[in-house]
Amino acid sequence: MEQRLANTWRMTVNEKKFIETALHSDLRIDGRRPFDYRELTVKFGREDGSSEVQLGLTHVMGFVSSQLVQPYRDRPNEGTLSVYTEFSPMADPSFEAGRPTESAVELGRVIDRGLRESRAVDTESLCVVSGKFVWSIRIDLHILDNGGNLVDAANIAALAALLTFRRPECSLGGEDGQEVIVHPPEVREPLPLIIHHLPIAVTFAFIGDENTVVIDPTHFEEGVMGGRLTATLNANGDVCAIQKAGGDGVMQSVIMQCLRVASVKAADITAKIRKAVDSYNTERALSKIRRQPASVAVQVTEPNQIEVKEFLSKHKEKLMLKSEEGGASHSDDMEIEAQSSEQDKSRRKDSTSKSFVGGPLSWDPYSKGVDFEELQASIASRGGTCREAREIKV
Repeated sequence: MEQRLANTWRMTVNEKKFIETALHSDLRIDGRRPFDYRELTVKFGREDGSSEVQLGLTHVMGFVSSQLVQPYRDRPNEGTLSVYTEFSPMADPSFEAGRPTESAVELGRVIDRGLRESRAVDTESLCVVSGKFVWSIRIDLHILDNGGNLVDAANIAALAALLTFRRPECSLGGEDGQEVIVHPPEVREPLPLIIHHLPIAVTFAFIGDENTVVIDPTHFEEGVMGGRLTATLNANGDVCAIQKAGGDGVMQSVIMQCLRVASVKAADITAKIRKAVDSYNTERALSKIRRQPASVAVQVTEPNQIEVKEFLSKHKEKLMLKSEEGGASHSDDMEIEAQSSEQDKSRRKDSTSKSFVGGPLSWDPYSKGVDFEELQASIASRGGTCREAREIKV
């Protein structure tokens, strides 16, 4: 990779001297200190298992997919994990389209070693049927822009994609109980991967004859560096992998210093990744809540009001019919009483004295009306005249 970068940039002696002289004053060409990281941004796509990481000018996208395959014979109860990288000429003119270059193979091996050797992903949970079917997890990393330190950016993109990926849930069926049934997301909720810890790759560059150490080298600094060290650690400070590429040997004290710095940076990067994943999961959960619009609520309430009005009108009609039937029965009874009174009291001329003034009210089915004789007697007792009683009767 050092030869590729040297041929690409063809940096002059003055440019190299400028970078080395600035480092003697603990300054870098982008204004950072030797152990300062560039700004890190982690984003996610619409689908689960897709991430987009931007580290300074370096831009990497990661995608995770899965499929059912047969396991290896020596590991029948474990799934598989593989990393593939794609270097596009759009990211760097020195990248060749088509077959993977040496730098692409090296990048994939560094990330794969950090994930596989540390056993960050629980591969045993990917087993469906022992010796027959396991889940194979594939990580595709696409380099969109090469601004330096592709290892760290691609490693973060792979971890972010793994944290948001969800594989389909499957069950066993059939006559022998060995047939695998893969359920779509609409039927059963997909399952996330079991990840024990996050191995973070931190890259150091050795520049100049005195092997000045800088972290997170840029594209220009990679063109003048004499060696590189990539340390993969988790937030607990456990060393998962170390790779020393190119250049002369490095003293033990320098390596220990790099590991101490990498431990601090790994904890900070882990916190940023966790925060971004938590916000993504929250948005994903909220998007699944189906909210009814206001128009639907209006359509639900209007039929209820109509039903209430219809119910009240029907109830009122029933009351009116009941009151009319009750009034007719009362009038028939009173007519029978009037006829019997005519036979007993033949001296009275007015045979309709038992008639009622005013019929039953429509709103009160239990109203019996007013007896005219009782009303006339009450008026006479109060000193009224028969004329008033006749007017009332009329």
